[in-house]
Amino acid sequence: MVDFLRRGASEKAMNYIDLSIYEKTDELKDNKKNVRFGDIYRYEDLRNFTEFVYNGDIVVLDYTPLADDELTLRRVISELKETAKDVDGDVVSLGGNYLLVTSDGIKIDRNKIKK
Repeated sequence: MVDFLRRGASEKAMNYIDLSIYEKTDELKDNKKNVRFGDIYRYEDLRNFTEFVYNGDIVVLDYTPLADDELTLRRVISELKETAKDVDGDVVSLGGNYLLVTSDGIKIDRNKIKK
């Protein structure tokens, strides 16, 4: 059994990899589909993210900066729904302040997987 799955393994110190030490590359350009992450600060930022969805990527947006601006948040969500509809995708809110937008027929199941 893998060490971290054993009982009491949570008491052991976990080792983490600091990803910031690695160089950023343009490797994603060669892939057919990518998962992109971003923060949206205002409605005008939306165009940058919808472009990725139209190109077939999956986008995860943190809308924390817009959480207090209900009108702008509604506009953003409405626009993302239209974008997803255009590309036969889907939009769903994840936990706290995240939106997941898919494209190309990728639908999101709203039910949790159970044993």
